[in-house]
Amino acid sequence: MSEVEVFSKSVKDFLTPKMLRIALIPLIIAMLLLYILFFTAADFGITALQEIAQASQNGDEIVIDEDAPFYFLWATYIIIFLFKYSFTSYIAGFLLYTIGTIVVLNASVILTIIIIGFLTPLILKKVHKRHYSHLKLHGYGTLLSPLWVLLKSSMMMILLFILFIPLYFVPLINVIAFSLPLYYFFHKLLNYDVSSTILSKEEYKLIYKEEANTVRFRTLFLYFVSMIPFITLFTAVFYIIYLGHGYFIKLDEMNKKDNSSIKEDEDLKQRNQIARL
Repeated sequence: MSEVEVFSKSVKDFLTPKMLRIALIPLIIAMLLLYILFFTAADFGITALQEIAQASQNGDEIVIDEDAPFYFLWATYIIIFLFKYSFTSYIAGFLLYTIGTIVVLNASVILTIIIIGFLTPLILKKVHKRHYSHLKLHGYGTLLSPLWVLLKSSMMMILLFILFIPLYFVPLINVIAFSLPLYYFFHKLLNYDVSSTILSKEEYKLIYKEEANTVRFRTLFLYFVSMIPFITLFTAVFYIIYLGHGYFIKLDEMNKKDNSSIKEDEDLKQRNQIARL
């Protein structure tokens, strides 16, 4: 089956009433979490930092609470310096809005991918029942393994963000440097959630060995789609369906090949028995 046919089949499944209802779950939960995070951040000093910036521009005296968290103190001193001059004030304002927008968009992607992980078995169960009921699922995931993959992927993503800091100041390269850690997280979680629900460890190793580049192409395509502001909040279910079809199709092909080999072996045995008679 061509990639276009897999994509088309996935779109048709996604647009069914059952899948669209499931798609509302990550949308609602992620929006609530982002709403809570926003107001939590506001309570911890966004308003205060704005007042500090305004006071710095006006030349007013700024009083800083020394008991405040260290990160708040650092942010305060940096903002005082940046907003002291009109030129740096303009650059700082632009960077704050730009970085803030990027952080919110990436946070929405990360939250949605984590949430959709809990819905993956339900989504793939419906896809399996509709198209691949003749296949037997051998999911290798356990209760704790998704949490371990989430923790490991999160730590690696944070480490990559830190290692790439020098590249963030290089035009064009900074876009790639900022995207790679998030794509790593995106790929690892999606691929694990889908493959561990459908395949055994042995089946996964065999399929991924042959299809690694195809899987990376699919997750990279989905990652680019997720960069459209907030689209992931609603389309994450499609991501699971799309990757699920890919693994289901390869599992079906592998089973047919195995059955064909078994049948050939049985025919060969029968011919040998007839020849002996």
